[in-house]
Amino acid sequence: MHIDLAVIEDIRALSRALVRDWGFMGGAFAGTDLSPSAVHALIEIEKGGLTARDLGGRLRLEKSSVSRMLRKLVASGDVSETPDATDGRIKLLSLTSEGRARVAAIHAFARRQVAGALERLGAGEDRIVLDGLRLYSKALERRADGDGVSAIEIVAGYHPGLVARVTDMHMRYYAREHGLGRRFEALVAGGLADFCLRPDNPRNGIWTARRDGMIVGSVAVDGEDMGEDVAHLRWFIVADGLRGGGAGKRLLDAALAFVDGHGFAETHLATFAGLDAARHFYESRGFVLVEEKVGAQWGRELVEQRFVRRSK
Repeated sequence: MHIDLAVIEDIRALSRALVRDWGFMGGAFAGTDLSPSAVHALIEIEKGGLTARDLGGRLRLEKSSVSRMLRKLVASGDVSETPDATDGRIKLLSLTSEGRARVAAIHAFARRQVAGALERLGAGEDRIVLDGLRLYSKALERRADGDGVSAIEIVAGYHPGLVARVTDMHMRYYAREHGLGRRFEALVAGGLADFCLRPDNPRNGIWTARRDGMIVGSVAVDGEDMGEDVAHLRWFIVADGLRGGGAGKRLLDAALAFVDGHGFAETHLATFAGLDAARHFYESRGFVLVEEKVGAQWGRELVEQRFVRRSK
């Protein structure tokens, strides 16, 4: 099926407008002080019978993100965890009375929002909207279910749009999950832009994961900013919805093969505490935590960590 490029661009523009209208760009979401992922979590938990693992699958979030979110919802009194009757290791999620009241308010807000928009349409146009959204949602769902890591290509080198897209992926994750803001964004964008202006050093490398031509992950090795024998692993990120599918492994393995092939004595990376899935990933590739301290270089106080992988 031939798809008109103009149609693609119009759908993209309308999707961005919807995201802004729905409040995903920040501020109040669904009439609450919660993040979009927390609001969606409460709505799914309301349906009953969910574990944390089930919730992660429905929201397409990695385990560590779900765990942090649930801790906050339990602490706020909206969610309770109960051991399963047949397996005490499994905890079933449910809404407390406060959580049910909050979800009822979320539903009421959303219904008013939808009704207010539909009232501006002509007769029968509400069904057109519904049918169109249903078709588009099904198409996206089939793509998500049918395209695995085999559809992702690892591409070396700079390509137009790389700085903007890699910065965007960082901000979508770290702003939502860790509250990092403009200082972090400026550091990511500025550092990456500077790196891309140093393309001639053969000891620098950058790789992107791509699906259907779109960048969905990245990693870089900066071979000159920390000394001649030290490789600096930077800008390692995989887009929302694709973590855990193997793209991150392929990116990191490509970067470390580059490191070993160029004879670096050590590889360093900087991160912060709380990224448990990433830490396990690093340690599985030979990285060791060598320094941990409280700092605010990324815009707010965090327990900053430095990992080192020494060449064999």
